[in-house]
Amino acid sequence: MRLFPWLLLLGVVLASTDVRAAEDEDFGVAPSANLRVTALSSPTPREIPGAKVLLTEELRLRLRGDAARRLLVFDVLGGEAHDSLPGAIWLPGAGRGVSMADGVQPQLARLLQAATQGDLDRPIAFFCQGVRCWLSYNAALRAVALGYRQVYWYRGGIEAWLGAGETLAPLRFSWRRPAPDATPAMKP
Repeated sequence: MRLFPWLLLLGVVLASTDVRAAEDEDFGVAPSANLRVTALSSPTPREIPGAKVLLTEELRLRLRGDAARRLLVFDVLGGEAHDSLPGAIWLPGAGRGVSMADGVQPQLARLLQAATQGDLDRPIAFFCQGVRCWLSYNAALRAVALGYRQVYWYRGGIEAWLGAGETLAPLRFSWRRPAPDATPAMKP
């Protein structure tokens, strides 16, 4: 009977190792400073120009900081409303578009300006489903192009978060998709 707790602990450690390995898996995809506009549900690179990749353990630590400097996390999955990482702001569509000169860019600029209170040094992170989702990669590139200096990409996304034993929560806010000339509104 004393063997069971050790086997259970070993299982948890191995499962945790699998999650970390999956979120850092190398698919041999080269990083690019250009938005990905096709095959958005395909393997992603392990790096991103101008931003840093976060793994789950580091994300956990960054979410515990002082509220005024805590990492802001943005879920860029499209579709229907869904549960997400605790405290995430939902930005459906922020990872889509065709270039940094399209209508998505000024909308994202206004939203990030409001969320960060104009602080280009505020740490911000983007995520989506997992390592086979380019939406968060694109959104992070957009933030870098807007001049944000502490941009993170949580490559593992919701899949790695759940795989590490974490839970999801209802989204706090989302932006509504306004007309291209309108200011994005955040709604609770």
